[in-house]
Amino acid sequence: MTMPKIGIQLYTLREHIQNYEDTEETFSFVKGLGTNVIQISGIGPIEPEKVAQLVNDFQMDVCVTHKPFDRMLNDLDALIEEHKMIGCDTIGLGSMPDEYRKTEEGVREFIKLTEDIGKKLKAHDMHFAYHNHAFEFADMGGKTIMDIFIDETDPELFGFIPDIYWIQVGGEDPAKYLHRLKGRVKVCHFKDGEIESDCPMITELGVGEVDLDACFKACMELDIPYIVYEQDNNFDKDALRSTQLSFRELQKIQKNNS
Repeated sequence: MTMPKIGIQLYTLREHIQNYEDTEETFSFVKGLGTNVIQISGIGPIEPEKVAQLVNDFQMDVCVTHKPFDRMLNDLDALIEEHKMIGCDTIGLGSMPDEYRKTEEGVREFIKLTEDIGKKLKAHDMHFAYHNHAFEFADMGGKTIMDIFIDETDPELFGFIPDIYWIQVGGEDPAKYLHRLKGRVKVCHFKDGEIESDCPMITELGVGEVDLDACFKACMELDIPYIVYEQDNNFDKDALRSTQLSFRELQKIQKNNS
């Protein structure tokens, strides 16, 4: 079994990474929490060379990113070079565009597009990975979008960034569901919150209804190398405080499983 490295999804701190100076302070804050593992998402319009310099200066391990699908389709060569600058081999997509979600045909059209992206990335020893929400678990006539993704994509071209909170909101047991993705996950998102609600509320880790310990054990069993904390909203006072509280909880879970 592998002990996952734990880190921070910087989308949680997106208000603090919109310019170079704030991003430098945020990297320092993250290092102060006791980790150099980050996912870069939601960052502001900072020159790629400057981002790479910060990654180098703080010796950050960028395990994955989230990038717009339009850039993957139309600006992939530049994306590849930007990721090489920061030493990141996995380009993630935060969610499939709305126009592909409504029918099985649309989902399969999306898959064809990602296959081309995946092939180009593979040629550079890089990977495409998809981050789920809850809508991918809705029934589409006996199948879900996730079923189609798992059954009809090439594992070498289509990876996953499973979000354990959204898996549970979608009606599945996340610790068990992770086993369906065996061998296709580099980074797992740890998120917590209310589940049975008309408007589910995201919380700090350890405050909600997700069995984080069971999910951590599953990640260990599946040799998933990275776990990153992510919180979209509903912060305790501010995102920095929520990150501090949640990362302490994640450190505790890691220690309890060591």
